[in-house]
Amino acid sequence: MWLSNFSVKRPVTIIMAVCIVIILGFVSFTNLSVDLYPDFSLPYALVMTNYEGAAPEEIENLVTRPLEETMATLSGVDEIMSESIPGTSMIFIAMNWGTDMDLATLEMREQIDFVTTFMPSDISKPMVLQMDPSMMPILELGVTGGDDLAQLKDLVENEMKDRLLRIDGVASIYTTGGLTREIHVLIDPARLNAYGLSMDQVMGALRSENVNFSSGQVTDGNKEFFVRTMGQYENIEDIGNVVLSLPSGGHIYLKDLGEIKDTHNEVSQITRVNGESSIGVHIVKQSKTNTVQVANKVKAEIAMMEKELPVDVKINISFDQSEFINQAIDGVVRNAIIGGFLAIVVLLLFLRNVRSTLVIATAIPISIISTFTLIYFNDLTLNMMSLGGITLGIGMMVDSSIVILENIYRYGQQGYSKIEAAKQGAAEVSSAVVAATFTTLAVFLPIVFVEGIAAELFGDLALTVSFALAMALLVSLTLIPMLASKLLVTNGNGGAKAVPTKSTPIKWAANGMGRFLDLLGDKYRAVLDWALGHRKTVIAVVIVALVGSFAMVPMVGMSFMPTMDSGEISISINLERGTVLEETNAIATEVEEYLETIQEVKTIFVSVAPPRDGMTGTGSPATERISIRAMLVGTGSREKDSLIIADEIRSYLATIPGAEISVAAIDSSQGGGGGTMSPIAVKIKGSDLAVLQELSEQIKSVIESVPGTREVETPSIEGDPEYRIYVDRAKASQYGLNVAQVASTARAVLEGQVATRYRTGDSEIDVKVMYPESYREGLKNLKDSYITSPTGMKVPLSMIAEIKADRGPASITREDQVRTFTVNSQILGRDLGSVMTDIEQKVAAEIQLPRGYTVHYGGEMEEMINAFSSLLLALALAIVLVYMVMASQFESLMYPFVIMFTMPTTLIGVILGLAITGKEFSVPTFIGLIMLAGIVVNNAIVLVDYINVLRRRGIERNEAILSAGPIRLRPILMTSLTTVLALLPSALGIGEGAEAMAPMAIAVVTGLSVSSIFTLVLIPVMYTLLDDLGNWARRKIGWQDNQFDADVEVDVKLNQ
Repeated sequence: MWLSNFSVKRPVTIIMAVCIVIILGFVSFTNLSVDLYPDFSLPYALVMTNYEGAAPEEIENLVTRPLEETMATLSGVDEIMSESIPGTSMIFIAMNWGTDMDLATLEMREQIDFVTTFMPSDISKPMVLQMDPSMMPILELGVTGGDDLAQLKDLVENEMKDRLLRIDGVASIYTTGGLTREIHVLIDPARLNAYGLSMDQVMGALRSENVNFSSGQVTDGNKEFFVRTMGQYENIEDIGNVVLSLPSGGHIYLKDLGEIKDTHNEVSQITRVNGESSIGVHIVKQSKTNTVQVANKVKAEIAMMEKELPVDVKINISFDQSEFINQAIDGVVRNAIIGGFLAIVVLLLFLRNVRSTLVIATAIPISIISTFTLIYFNDLTLNMMSLGGITLGIGMMVDSSIVILENIYRYGQQGYSKIEAAKQGAAEVSSAVVAATFTTLAVFLPIVFVEGIAAELFGDLALTVSFALAMALLVSLTLIPMLASKLLVTNGNGGAKAVPTKSTPIKWAANGMGRFLDLLGDKYRAVLDWALGHRKTVIAVVIVALVGSFAMVPMVGMSFMPTMDSGEISISINLERGTVLEETNAIATEVEEYLETIQEVKTIFVSVAPPRDGMTGTGSPATERISIRAMLVGTGSREKDSLIIADEIRSYLATIPGAEISVAAIDSSQGGGGGTMSPIAVKIKGSDLAVLQELSEQIKSVIESVPGTREVETPSIEGDPEYRIYVDRAKASQYGLNVAQVASTARAVLEGQVATRYRTGDSEIDVKVMYPESYREGLKNLKDSYITSPTGMKVPLSMIAEIKADRGPASITREDQVRTFTVNSQILGRDLGSVMTDIEQKVAAEIQLPRGYTVHYGGEMEEMINAFSSLLLALALAIVLVYMVMASQFESLMYPFVIMFTMPTTLIGVILGLAITGKEFSVPTFIGLIMLAGIVVNNAIVLVDYINVLRRRGIERNEAILSAGPIRLRPILMTSLTTVLALLPSALGIGEGAEAMAPMAIAVVTGLSVSSIFTLVLIPVMYTLLDDLGNWARRKIGWQDNQFDADVEVDVKLNQ
């Protein structure tokens, strides 16, 4: 090939080119972002609309359904899900993967603006939010210290938060727990009624007095002055000195009606870190920013703040996503280094020549460094997938170089000079090397047809492997021949010779390997000779092996993605609706004390009554909920994985009466901060909520009876307990009152109302008007509370309204515009596919669905089916492309077909490997299978290509096979072993986060190992069979026996 000849003739040019590549690679590497997974956008949007005071049924009919119908008309909509809860409508729109979400959300807003003109006028303007994995916090802090939680909260909100928000890459910060400073104006109801005043009058006075007004300008002499009226409160005493005019004439001060207290809000949320009360600080990064860099900047700022904060204030990092990212990335890099070292050792043992080994070894770092340049210019990041692609490629990077150098070395042994050996050896196998590389590259092209999260995650891996192999091919065709022409040592006759090494053990091992390979070559020739005489037996053995491997398929389960032990356990406890905060906190403390006894737990972050919207940190506190995050020590410091520890915790929590428990080892394999999708989701669709509730309970019982299911949860239509005030509009109108005035009075009695804000420094403090705590307990005081009519008459609330106990509505969920109840379940101890199959069979046999009701299966199972379907298409296309590349290289339709017989044998290895290791067939395994389609043919290409070379030289077919087999045995073994050993650390799952790459590596290692063994025997057999078949067909139609007859005479003359 001209490229190899050019490199041998122009060594300085090649060296300079390599230097340029190295420099660009290092510069690119230093500018690459680091993250756990590739940066991608989810095709999801959320439409949120508030309709204050509306029940779920009203929300569904007046807000959700019109918006759903409008969203369904948009192009590219895949699925619409909605939830109607009291006062709020939330609609989740899932678009097709690959949709431009900026354009899609713009179209949504345009459609929404049109449809809202036909909706109730008092709804809020719908908000359209684009969902993003980066919406989840990357850091969670627990700030502790001091005796005053209100003061600590003020410190966090007004100092720490502002400083952290200024950090480049931080998008938002929300806090939980602690107390907020408030000014409480405690009004004595008896005094208020005695003076003939109302709460509305008190609040109005507070608001109107707490203002600064600009009154214009005035000219005095030759100067112009601004005139301002100053009324804002400067201290707490100013609030108490607010003057109220009495209906009977005269006035009183606000302090005469009660007490003014500088205090804090009522405790509504509690957060603790390792048992100590704290303020939770949740930090969210901006989209498309480097998680590790942002986290490092935040931690650096925290370190600076700690030096300036009071001595007793401590900042504890309870969750740090960057820590796991760094550990996972370090693990991948470590596995790559170990794999590369093992590959080089194999080369040294096979080549028995230090210089030859070093020549090939240069292909690894140069290919990797040049790959960083391509990663940078393609706007990728350093993540587990891109680095995993480099790890997968390390063993294959040297394949081309091995074949070329081994052939150069062989020419050197035949007496050629170093330069001629380099030219002739590289040229002879260059076409086979290019074809072998292109077959590997071809299998990654169909990945573009894969949709969903699998494509987003593994797209970087496919690109990185392709970059690495393309650069490795370029290195093998240029640098390797040039270095061989300079460094290959020859004996006196011009032949190459081994370079003795000073290390006796290595020399002994290399010599031993040489003798073993010679013996192996002789044995292989004998086996090959036998196989050519017993072709039916060989084919029968392969068929039996395939059938036997298929018999092991039931031992191999299926799952969407392998679980990744991130060292984090999430615990969610839901008590009976309406449970007071004190009772919830008591249970949280009990659980906390239990977790402290677990040796593997290092940090416990507890949130009692977390916000109802955990993603954005908004919404009212859910007093019946407990959210706990338990951080574990590293995998190297514990014997149990997080799944086992989570199961132990689950068993303990099962003793809490009346609680819904969810314990999950956080799985980082789905990207974006952890997977939250339930493995199993059974969806019941219909129109009647009561029927849906009954069916969901029946299906829950069925699921619980299936082995391997855990934490089966059903939705409930029963909401929080509440008292409802029903206003008699006729009676109220007699006194000039309305429903809004009744509601305002009730709120003032029970919770108080914020009248204005008191400014001090940079802080704004709520001034809340309320009754004393003793007056706010029970219903009697509420019923006896007075409402002042426009005429000044005091009307008891009980006179115009009735109070009844009831249950508030919960929510109404819909999917694709149909009411839907979803039964969710976790799994443990069994694979997802087997559990789901059992559930489907039992549901079909035991559940009788009324007319108009249907059952659908979702969750991870749905994602797995979709991913497997598109990956199966990608595999089929990969096989077709590989065949086409080989057909072009051989200029034949038969020989590529011969080589394709290596592919079925890979299934034997893959199934055997998964069964032995206990791994499940998942998306990474499927990706490994697609990769194998391009890898396993390489050995057969090298073998068949050389058989054809010998036949063109006039050697008889069987003799050509018997000669080519032993000659190509060493490069075949070297390329296979370097690939296998380079992936061995990844296959063993060494390091944090290695679980994601292990199934893929196992598939490649075991599939390639078994296929390589079969290739050495099966391919020669199939070669002769199809060659005989071709000759028979040619004779039938009168053609010459084979394509080599016409080439022999010409080839012999050329060799002369």
